[in-house]
Amino acid sequence: MNQPLPGKEWDFRQSLAVLDQRYAQSPPEEVLLPDLKIIDPHHHLVGRPHDRYLIDEFVADIATGHDIAATVFIECSAMWRKDGDPDLRPVGETEFANGIAAMSASGHYGPTQVNAGIVAYADLRLGDKLERVLDAHAAAGNGRLRGIRNRAFYEPRVGEQGSLTPAQGLMRGSQFRDGLKRLAARGLVYDTCQYHVQLPDLTDLARAVPEATIVLDHVSSPLGVGPYAFEKDRVFADWKTWMADLATCPNVYVKLGGLGMPYSGLGFNNREVPAGSRELAAAWAPFLGTAIELFGVDRCMFESNFPPDKQSCSYRVLWNAYKRIASGCTQPELESLFFKTANNVYRLGL
Repeated sequence: MNQPLPGKEWDFRQSLAVLDQRYAQSPPEEVLLPDLKIIDPHHHLVGRPHDRYLIDEFVADIATGHDIAATVFIECSAMWRKDGDPDLRPVGETEFANGIAAMSASGHYGPTQVNAGIVAYADLRLGDKLERVLDAHAAAGNGRLRGIRNRAFYEPRVGEQGSLTPAQGLMRGSQFRDGLKRLAARGLVYDTCQYHVQLPDLTDLARAVPEATIVLDHVSSPLGVGPYAFEKDRVFADWKTWMADLATCPNVYVKLGGLGMPYSGLGFNNREVPAGSRELAAAWAPFLGTAIELFGVDRCMFESNFPPDKQSCSYRVLWNAYKRIASGCTQPELESLFFKTANNVYRLGL
């Protein structure tokens, strides 16, 4: 119990075991609104030797009380092919995610449709070569492919957080925009993962390719570490101004979450005693509540971002925190935030 919670660099498998033990020993919270159906539109699964968070681990988190009807798998470089055409190596992750979906569809892992949708990785700058990559993802996904994500994190003073392509100015490049148009032509969603300082680039991109459906992950990851640790008021003010501008683009949707990761600077990942949902809701509400106000419930969806956000809280506590943040919403608004927006954007047909 004295082992510290993981920070930015953490031994994935060992840390998850520590977290499970710590959360199990914390005072249990009653599940709020247990009958509210939820689609979790953003989670990862990993199966490397030292990084394990597969269907057993995820279903154990899901089974802690909330009514999770279905989930959307988001790429995380978990299971690329070892060799072969470099452009096609990411297709291995789609094969992996679809295999997990098939396991879930057997009914042996509970009622949740795990990986009902899959968001894969492809380099949008490939030009004509992108088409065969998308074809391969579609075939590997067996009808479950719903989009492509390019992580675009760029802030040299903080780090690029696993970006797979050179991210400086990525979204303003003509090749990248050509790739986004190709996604739009296929009806595929573009998920973007970036820091808040890149919001102006995203707004410019959304206006340049209005036919594309764009989903902004983690409310654009507002920074609270490095040089931003001492500028939190300015960070929020800049983030809100830029988000308000982005909200004028009707083709952009927002995922509400991701603030449990260390980059937020909120520090819950380093707590000896895990925070409860009231404390989390109070800390997260300024960003998540403002995003709902700016974009509306039909363009926002709550996300778990598990297991990364598991650094700060359990799955049960996370969804309780979201339900507290949305406590002033009407029943139809709750249904949009927790189910309908994700169902519509990712075309899950539930």
